[in-house]
Amino acid sequence: MARKQIETRGDVNFLVTKFYEKVRKDVEIGHFFNEIIDDWPEHIEKLTNFWETNLFFVQKYKGNPLVVHAEVDEKMNQTITNEHFGIWLRHWLGTIDAHFEGENAEKAKQRARNISVRMFITIFEHRKRLSTK
Repeated sequence: MARKQIETRGDVNFLVTKFYEKVRKDVEIGHFFNEIIDDWPEHIEKLTNFWETNLFFVQKYKGNPLVVHAEVDEKMNQTITNEHFGIWLRHWLGTIDAHFEGENAEKAKQRARNISVRMFITIFEHRKRLSTK
């Protein structure tokens, strides 16, 4: 399959959909998503909005993913590790590389790297606050 530029919301939706197809099947991280997310079409739409906002600077996404992921970690008994973020990132990068190329593909990869680090830090800061309550 020829790779293309990420140029439209449709491209972003395709990327997000293909990515979550991989993540949901992953033995090590799939359960985090499959146990927490009840409405997959809604989640795909929300993440399409998130990535469209990040790539095209259109204000579609509303929410705070850092807080949401800290809450998910709490619900999952504080079991999310840096290794899980590495697996998540590997799937994201692999999905992009399989289907896309160009400036926005590179931007999506770099933003995911930055986001994964920030989420990891936020989760562990949240755990620290929980332990001092």
